[in-house]
Amino acid sequence: MPNPWQHSRQSSIADDIDFEIKGHELQFVEIELDPGESAVAEAGAMVWKDAAIGMTTVFGDGAGQQGGFMGALMGAGKRLLTGESLFTTVYTHNGAGKARVAFAAPTPGHILPIKLDSVGGTLICQKDAFLAAAKGVSIGIAFQKRVMTGLFGGEGFIMQKLDGDGWVFVQMGGTVIERNLAPGEVLHVDTGCVAAFTPSVGFDLETVGGVKSMLFGGEGVFFARLTGPGKVWIQSLPFSRLAGRMMQAAMGRGQNRGEGSILGELGDFIGGNH
Repeated sequence: MPNPWQHSRQSSIADDIDFEIKGHELQFVEIELDPGESAVAEAGAMVWKDAAIGMTTVFGDGAGQQGGFMGALMGAGKRLLTGESLFTTVYTHNGAGKARVAFAAPTPGHILPIKLDSVGGTLICQKDAFLAAAKGVSIGIAFQKRVMTGLFGGEGFIMQKLDGDGWVFVQMGGTVIERNLAPGEVLHVDTGCVAAFTPSVGFDLETVGGVKSMLFGGEGVFFARLTGPGKVWIQSLPFSRLAGRMMQAAMGRGQNRGEGSILGELGDFIGGNH
């Protein structure tokens, strides 16, 4: 059977790149470049590269360099708003034949390859999801337009917006599920578990229900309400949840599973964690 995490270029697409994703819980993507081809990645994501591949650090995403200094500055500003570094690194094959470069995800989970032209040219994803892409993909920001979503959406308020027609590699925590929503179909998801979706999907917040659910349910006050049509990618272990559990364990609070409960401190006292 063919490897679903491996891609070989199609002869009809000049700027296509070859890649292979390796590993299981701690994955890395290995990209093969032809002479003159480039890939752009988060600063510090590289694992190894062939000597023929040169590195250039740029402001922003590297896609707006033709716009001069102001274009680069705007690209860097967008990245700053999403909590990323001001800089990305462009890797260009300057030699002959084939050359490879590998990038690793910083947290346990999966690297998902998505061809942007297969999802309409745009992908909305969590603000720390971008790992690498073919040169030319634009990395911007997407604000949630509804007031309530902006005020209470937490991780879903400012998201990354990836535009272009090439391959992007996004990192998602834990196990990843892809859902195709029909027109009008609604899905409730924990706000941190919404990894990515296409722009046709409506994103809003909805309260979890009654007062008892809010106080003792451990799931917070709001769900993300996703309305079709479109594709949605859901991650089972967002980094914020993993970090929260690690912090609880370090403070001797590892047994408290209701981290979203308003009465979490009372639960710690009852459970003997204080």
